[in-house]
Amino acid sequence: MASLIISDRVEAKDFVEGVDYVQVSGIPEAKSPIVREFFSYNCSHCYRQDPIFEETVELLGDSIDFERTPIGAGRPSWILSQEAYYLAQKFNMTRQVHGNLFKRIHEKEGPFTRPEQLKDFFVKLGADANAVEKAMNSVDAKLAISNYDTQAQLAGIRGVPSLLVNGKYLIASKSRTPEELASLVKYLSAL
Repeated sequence: MASLIISDRVEAKDFVEGVDYVQVSGIPEAKSPIVREFFSYNCSHCYRQDPIFEETVELLGDSIDFERTPIGAGRPSWILSQEAYYLAQKFNMTRQVHGNLFKRIHEKEGPFTRPEQLKDFFVKLGADANAVEKAMNSVDAKLAISNYDTQAQLAGIRGVPSLLVNGKYLIASKSRTPEELASLVKYLSAL
């Protein structure tokens, strides 16, 4: 039902290139339509926007794939958060970790400053300590983090959170309701 309401509101005249979105060289996407959120668990704006993005994803339903790409921006604590995202995916704990990690950083203990804190966080959520330690020091973890940074660079990400639709339309950062954001994503995914 929500998808029908959203699609009725979408008209080309409602969205303006350069105001609502910009076309970028972007990144080749294996699947389409797709919206990719570039974010950091350490970013307070990402933390505040997360409920809006979550509701937007619900409104879009299965019509559009949604993926997250954490950025590190060369900051050690942000890089540890990238590693946390990698570990969450590796151990199939993304749903469990996502909200808890935002809360840990913004409401409780602050950002990770040492790898041991990251390991302890995952162990408290039920992950095996040895498996976490092994995964943290793996080549796969380093490659994943490098890939996240490469995607952000290719997409021209200059701030977070940022949404990239179909690898080539970067949604301008401004406040929107979940309904407005879902309408814009649907519009861009059809271009």
